[in-house]
Amino acid sequence: MSDCKLILASWGKVESNLDGYGGEILTRLFTEHPDTQKLFPKFVAIPHGELAGNAAIAEHGKTVLTKLGEILKANGSSDVIKPLATTHANKHKIALKNFKLITDIIINVFGEKGVWDAATQDAFRSVMGVVVNEIDCVYKELGFNG
Repeated sequence: MSDCKLILASWGKVESNLDGYGGEILTRLFTEHPDTQKLFPKFVAIPHGELAGNAAIAEHGKTVLTKLGEILKANGSSDVIKPLATTHANKHKIALKNFKLITDIIINVFGEKGVWDAATQDAFRSVMGVVVNEIDCVYKELGFNG
């Protein structure tokens, strides 16, 4: 995946502010798609007006971006994706559409912040298409209808 290399060329900008970007991404996800907030039991009671700047949300956003970095650095290897897909099916019960939603949010936030240019945004969309397809395959293997 040469797209991973293109994304990783600017990934240092992301890693320099994992909490900030992660918090902003999850806040926007919850704001633009309120039903997604229910998927995170520890965030479900936080009013929308208090999402931005919430330390717990920022910390979880950091976790999301850290895992995404691992996937990119592993060139989209199923060795990294399969365990993630398994826990998201068996434990978290996250439908596939939510990976697509957060992909769009990440692209929008990083585009607006000047972290990624149009080519990098397209590369990320392409990589995430492959990742989501891999997650879907694991979901099917597990019998999870996500």
